[in-house]
Amino acid sequence: MNFNGKHWIRNRRRRCILISLAIFLFIVLLFVILGVTVFRVREATTTVNSVKLGGFKAGFNLPNLGVDLNVTLDLDLTAHNPNHASFRYGESSAELFYKGAQVGEAAIPPGQINAGGSERMNVSVTIFAGRLIGDSALYSDVLSGSLVFQTTTRIPGRVSLLGIFKHHIVTYSSCDVTVNVSSRTADNSNCRYKAKL
Repeated sequence: MNFNGKHWIRNRRRRCILISLAIFLFIVLLFVILGVTVFRVREATTTVNSVKLGGFKAGFNLPNLGVDLNVTLDLDLTAHNPNHASFRYGESSAELFYKGAQVGEAAIPPGQINAGGSERMNVSVTIFAGRLIGDSALYSDVLSGSLVFQTTTRIPGRVSLLGIFKHHIVTYSSCDVTVNVSSRTADNSNCRYKAKL
């Protein structure tokens, strides 16, 4: 009887350990599967819906032998978060370039995009006229009737899964915009997008 009692207790302990180990392995496997499928961090994207000319004034200043230029581009952006957690982004920026030199900038305020959601942002980028006036190519472009600008947006943020796993994401968009001087419109825009995890 003593032998059967010890054998029974040993089998019961072994069974408890095996069941506990099986439950632990099941939970680990469940977290691995969820981590690879549901909780996998996906790249947030920023798309440029439209580029419009908010304001445009160009002319020659004959007494000073210069060009008067005031241009405002209105960018309509959409940031999309495909993750199962919210995407918080910090202070971001939209920049405007002419022939490789930065001539304008606008700040994008920080915010949050809910899980699986999108947020539209309207950003007005104003040109720093002083930086453009010194460029000799500006005069010939104004006379030809079109100015080509490049806009870039950069939105850095963070996705936090279950409050434990934090992943940093930076989304970029870049567009080439042609401004027609005579009709005062943004005629053509060609955009490229990318994101970094």
